[in-house]
Amino acid sequence: MDFNKSIFENRSKRAAPMLAAHRGVCGANVPCNTLLAYKIAVDQGADIVEIDVAKSADGKFYVFHPGMEYAYLKTGKLVSEMDSAEVLSTPILNCDEAKTHYRIPTLREVLALLKDKAYINVDKYWTDVRGITEEIRAAGVEKQVIVKTSPDEKLYDEIEKYAPDFMYMTMAWHKDEVTPVMKKRNINYVGIEALFDKADDEIASEKYIADMHRQGLLVWGNAIIYDETAVISGGMTDDISLEKGGDYGWGKLRDRGFDIIQTDWLLPARLYLDKRNA
Repeated sequence: MDFNKSIFENRSKRAAPMLAAHRGVCGANVPCNTLLAYKIAVDQGADIVEIDVAKSADGKFYVFHPGMEYAYLKTGKLVSEMDSAEVLSTPILNCDEAKTHYRIPTLREVLALLKDKAYINVDKYWTDVRGITEEIRAAGVEKQVIVKTSPDEKLYDEIEKYAPDFMYMTMAWHKDEVTPVMKKRNINYVGIEALFDKADDEIASEKYIADMHRQGLLVWGNAIIYDETAVISGGMTDDISLEKGGDYGWGKLRDRGFDIIQTDWLLPARLYLDKRNA
């Protein structure tokens, strides 16, 4: 990946969509959002690595999905309620809920690990736009970072003030009413994360995606399932791809023209897409 070129140039060089590793690549004894999970993602060829940012009670930034403490820590506390000493000393649980030697990494550690290796999708950027921006600049990864938020005028104002040069994507459900607004903003808007629970939603259509491409914008789709009651890709998921074959999930997203597919199954998705484009 050449980070001196635009993400559009890097995308245009390939027929297959770019793959984003959701929270890295994890499983068995390796928890998600850890340094090893991110190393595995890079080793398996992730184009983009997705990270979640949490802020401790004493104002330090860590990479952990806020709200998932009950599943991975079982401390009875949120990271936001813990000071750094407690965050760094708390073991993360593996998939069998056994304690591991892995600890929650700092944002600085993760950015250093991923520097010059893959695009970095910073989720939960809204936790502290100014503070996270300062961490990104200190790490020297501005050209690699894609920051993401839900549609919010106050957040747009903060991004214009602190990070107008960062690649920015916003999330939209069903229909895109955001792009016309973003194009008027002093923000480096590169596209949209399309969320949809029905395959025939406008935001998932070939027509819409083709129109975004004509505007020089990208469309991000999600094959991940983190809650079966809230599927965000209209059934074109990792699960169906693994159960019935890639044609039923990853392939449908590819054929509609999605530029990025976020997945929890990076290597099978990569092997399938490479075979499709062989």
